[in-house]
Amino acid sequence: MCKIQNVFKRGLSKLAKVHPFIFEGLPVRGFLVQMQDTWTEILSRRRLNPETGEYPKPVRALLGEMTAAAVLLQSNIKFDGALILQIWGDGPLKVAVVEVQPDLRVRATAKVVGEVSEDALLSEMINRNHMGRCSITYDPQNRRRGQQPYQGVVPLDRDNGESYERLSDILEQYMRRSEQLDTTIVLGTDDDSCAGILIQRMPIKGQDNLGGNQQDIEQDALDQNEDYKRISILTKSLTTQELLTLKSDVILHRLFWEERLAHLATDESSAVTPYFGCTCSRQRVAAMIQGLGLEEAESILEEKSNIDVSCDFCGANYIFDAVDTALLFNNQTLQPPAPDVLQ
Repeated sequence: MCKIQNVFKRGLSKLAKVHPFIFEGLPVRGFLVQMQDTWTEILSRRRLNPETGEYPKPVRALLGEMTAAAVLLQSNIKFDGALILQIWGDGPLKVAVVEVQPDLRVRATAKVVGEVSEDALLSEMINRNHMGRCSITYDPQNRRRGQQPYQGVVPLDRDNGESYERLSDILEQYMRRSEQLDTTIVLGTDDDSCAGILIQRMPIKGQDNLGGNQQDIEQDALDQNEDYKRISILTKSLTTQELLTLKSDVILHRLFWEERLAHLATDESSAVTPYFGCTCSRQRVAAMIQGLGLEEAESILEEKSNIDVSCDFCGANYIFDAVDTALLFNNQTLQPPAPDVLQ
């Protein structure tokens, strides 16, 4: 873990939890996440970067929703590798990225290349000429030789050509197209926290653990399961204010008090905790420099005297002088890394 992270080290907030639940007897499950310290740390690192300053308000809102959504998606699939949620396009917000590891270690960043107004819509930020895209990449932790990460990509436009303005709508459409599963997502964020709830219809066949309610096979198709439709409508009634301010058990009780709901995390202590953590390191930067080749590295040194690389996710700064660089290309042991600093 980067030394810079110690600057922001704090106790984990009680709100930073993922709560899985299931509707007994129905092919429907859900996840609820609420994050406070994890999200404010991401914002703090960006705010303290003198080269960039803080994100514009609409960018913060989008990145916060992406952070909550990426944690929900990783929790849902239990994938042994990194899940990377990315949106890019042709507006002043060039790209926004959230990466979540299997243990729910989270990092997020966005690149702004133009002016973003305080009330900018999603389409104005990243889909001005209908070139915007959203992708979810699953990168296995122990990739075999030649194995490529799996990636699904969807446009930021509806079938009628109109732009989506809500991230939740984009992700619901992604799940329908890529996974063939009905999915309902509600997201919310402000400068203090980000949160989300995901409801998904599971395939009826093979779900012996659900027990009790044998439904016609026709209900296993998209848009056909009446139980899921009812639960989806209830979920969509949740307001952003409720999602961000109420405790998880209060939210679930208000929404589903008439349903037979089983909490898969039996108490607060057993709920999974997302946390901020960056995977950058001096060794990884060294490998990147080696990938540039000796000629390119020497060209940078001639121009700037040092190769100076900053991590967009956490702000850690890695400096390689001429001696460090020569050692890289002479296949000698890398010297002990210099302390990471916030640029």
